[in-house]
Amino acid sequence: MIDGPYFVLTVLGVLGTGLVAGVFCGFSTFVMRGLAALPPAQGVAAMQAVNRAAVRPAFMAVFLGSTVLAVVIAVVTFVLWPDEGTVELLLGSALYLFGSFGVTMIANVPRNDALARLDPGAPEAAVYWPEYVREWTASNHIRTVASGAAAVSYLLAVA
Repeated sequence: MIDGPYFVLTVLGVLGTGLVAGVFCGFSTFVMRGLAALPPAQGVAAMQAVNRAAVRPAFMAVFLGSTVLAVVIAVVTFVLWPDEGTVELLLGSALYLFGSFGVTMIANVPRNDALARLDPGAPEAAVYWPEYVREWTASNHIRTVASGAAAVSYLLAVA
């Protein structure tokens, strides 16, 4: 069984990736549906406000902290190569780093940046909004599943 500081890192990894999965799940299951139901100008303005609020310390500490933990867990696992939990630890880190952090950087952030440049009341915002909601939500589903699976994988490593 994993113990000591390595155990603490892994439990923090479970907590962080699980919290991130919960935030993403909320967006996938009801927040984006609610925003999509608004008139485009209101939906765009609301999502722009959400995106500005997301980059504040509370969420970023959990999101980026979990990213750092995933890297540390992967590196420590490669260095120590424990008798138990190696596959689960490496899988959890890969799921979070590629499926959550990576997808965020490749898919969600560029869409958020494009949305931020639009005037909510402009015709181009109304045209972009349905595409944004569909594509942003699809990539968010991936982030939700990847973050949740990372949490489960880390949990299995310490079980």
